[in-house]
Amino acid sequence: MTDILMPALSPTMEEGVLAKWHVKVGDTVKAGDVIAEIETDKATMEVEAVDEGEITDILVAEGTEGVKVNTPIARLKDEGGGAAPVPKAAAAPAEAPKAATASAPAAAPKAAPAPVKADGERVFASPLARRIAVQNGVDLKSVKGTGPHGRIVKRDVEGAKGGVAAPAAASASAPAGEVRKVQSLAQMGIPDGSYDLIPLDGMRKAIARRLTDSFRDVPHFPLTIDCEIDGLLASRARVNAMLEKSGVKVSVNDFVIKASAMALKAVPEANASYSPEGIAMHHHADVAMAVAIDGGLITPIIRAAETKSLSQIATESKDLAKRARDRKLKPEEFQGGTFSVSNLGMFGIKSFASIINEPQGAIMSVGAGEQRPVVKNGQLAVATVMTVTLTCDHRVVDGAVGAKFLQAFKAMIEDPVTMLA
Repeated sequence: MTDILMPALSPTMEEGVLAKWHVKVGDTVKAGDVIAEIETDKATMEVEAVDEGEITDILVAEGTEGVKVNTPIARLKDEGGGAAPVPKAAAAPAEAPKAATASAPAAAPKAAPAPVKADGERVFASPLARRIAVQNGVDLKSVKGTGPHGRIVKRDVEGAKGGVAAPAAASASAPAGEVRKVQSLAQMGIPDGSYDLIPLDGMRKAIARRLTDSFRDVPHFPLTIDCEIDGLLASRARVNAMLEKSGVKVSVNDFVIKASAMALKAVPEANASYSPEGIAMHHHADVAMAVAIDGGLITPIIRAAETKSLSQIATESKDLAKRARDRKLKPEEFQGGTFSVSNLGMFGIKSFASIINEPQGAIMSVGAGEQRPVVKNGQLAVATVMTVTLTCDHRVVDGAVGAKFLQAFKAMIEDPVTMLA
């Protein structure tokens, strides 16, 4: 008899949500069978069995949140009656924790059963949606889910028919973390009852922790430059006309990713990461692109972007963005980039400075392209101008290196033909 443990689906994962079981007690599984789905702060991943055996116990119920890595979640009796390896996460880069046989393991606490509709069908909802529903008295059985596979997500609960009732004020029965939060706000002069408290989900906690650490610990500085993109817009129109029959459409951001990658190869000192052991000079420009998703953001990566055509980048970025919003990315698809691009131009933001995504050495923030007055050859003219800001880790990218990178990027983005040289 062997305990199946909560796997580590990424090097930084500490806990997750056991979203769904695909097996029940008494089922026999074989290697490669999907037995469960685990929600991390970034994605929902399937867990596969790596050996044959019979499921004898389910120790953690569907929907249980905050399940720590290496916590027993089920028991497996292998065909020979001995120990069986722990299942692994499909396509996870880190090896899943090995199973450890225990003589009398304590069962992990189980979550309250998921809501059930009148016809007996289970109601599937994201952890954030469930919490908001409880706080606001929304019956999930009456909510239609618009998430993947009909899953109820935050927007479904907030838009539930009849409106959302005001949440009850925090009481002694509220989780300790929420009570402390309310007290901390009261100490800053914000009275109870003047706001709605939405508990932090795993993704928001991870974002808060990582970006706080980065902003506090990384000595950073911004560099800003304006780029005229009338030539880029004309080139984009010609490229899309050529690609019309293929159904591929290249965006301005695809040009930005390609130009960034080529500039990183032209100025390799900017394509680097700091570590206590030394500075890592990366062989390829693995460009991460910031994608806003429900409850936070994620940065899927275009690997070796300097080697790919604009149509390849366009196809790949569209696919990654869609699967990011569906939380279907594999860990290796959003971990390990060498440089990041964050584009808020589609929201009309003129310029901004992003926080570095460690351990990357820099991140580039892209604003909206807009018509502005410019001076050319002593004459006033109008051009479409886009402002970009490079935030640099000063331990890796010095001011002169960052300036050279922006010069190379500007030359390529203003005249895309130079990217082909």
